[in-house]
This record gives sequence, C-alpha cells and structure tokens, in this order.
Amino acid sequence: MNRFRIHYAKTEALRYTGNLDMQKVWERTLRRARLPIAYSQGFHPQARLQQACPLPLGLLSRCEVLDFWLECDATPEEVRSALEPALPPGITLLQIETIPLNAPALQTQGESALYHILLLDPFPPEELLRRCQDCLSAISLPRQRRDKQYDLRPLILELFPLPQSTAQAPRLHLRLTAREGATGRPDEVLLALGLDPSAARIERVELHFREETP
Repeated sequence: MNRFRIHYAKTEALRYTGNLDMQKVWERTLRRARLPIAYSQGFHPQARLQQACPLPLGLLSRCEVLDFWLECDATPEEVRSALEPALPPGITLLQIETIPLNAPALQTQGESALYHILLLDPFPPEELLRRCQDCLSAISLPRQRRDKQYDLRPLILELFPLPQSTAQAPRLHLRLTAREGATGRPDEVLLALGLDPSAARIERVELHFREETP
C-alpha cells in the first residue's frame, strides 16, 4: 500500500461543488483512472481520502491538497499518467508525491490559509485601508454562524489592501487560521468590513501546514 498527496487547483467548473461532493469527485476520478483505491474496514467501507482545510462553497483555489491510499506499488509519475486523462473539468493537477503511511492525518496539520479577494465593485482605496485597520485594531469581532457566537478577530492573521493602479479593481490580502476548531472564513471577514461577499471573487492561494507535514 502507498499513500499519495496531490496538490491541485479547483477552478470555475467546480466552484459550487462542496467538500463532501469533492470526495465523490475524487473517488470517481480514481476509479476512472483504474487506480486501486484502499478502503476502510467495517460494515460501510469508505474510500481512504483526506482533504486538507475544507474550502467554503463558491471559492476558487490554486492550492488544494488531498491524501489518498492505493493498494499498489506505483510511483507518483505512474499515478499522474493514469490520473490526468481521467480528471474532470475544474481540477488542474499540480503535483503528486508519496508520503509515509504513518504521517499525521492531513486535516489535523493545517495552520493558516492565504486568500486573495477581488472586489467586483469600485471602492475608495483610502476607505478600504481604513476599514482593514479598524478591523485589525478591534479587540473582538463578535460573529454568529449556525446559531453559535464566536470571535472572528483571533482568526485574522493578516489583512491589507493589495497595491493597485487606477484601472485595477480593489483587491485584499487575507490570511486566516486554518486549524481544527479555529478556521476563519473570508466571507465573514468581508461582512465584518461592511462589504458584500457576493460582490467579491475569493481565491485561496496558499495553505500553510505544521512543520512536520511535508
């Protein structure tokens, strides 16, 4: 048995495909590629797939990470050759590597995620900067999600407007925590800034993991 780690981009065709459905997309893709997926034990065996840091619905990403187990001794190059013809629209394969079978669970290793946010409506640069600074200087940013109260402020690690020319749309650099039980959402940050998430294009551009994860 081998454990592989895939780095891939999630593009427009799969923008509104949720994380549970992405598990199914990858399982079908591995089957189409005729790769022997390993399954869990028990009455309801599940394909052994692990996603890092679930991506909120409607977001794009150039840095998604997936671990999967195969019941064969293939090389990353062989797996890539089998996978590429089977990939659906919306997935761009970036890198494949083998990792130790006993490496920690991928979803426990996340630390932070970096997002770039394009605002689709014009917005004064000075006002955008002021709102970012006000957000960062706040002692707390109380928010509610799924009927639960939480403080958004500790989840924001970096927030500032990116440089732009007169002709460019305003953009934001946002880095949020991405740990188990402490994951920030970029749409909630936009709401805290008084901006409409539906009038923004959000892309995850980097995932940062604990040092022990390759």
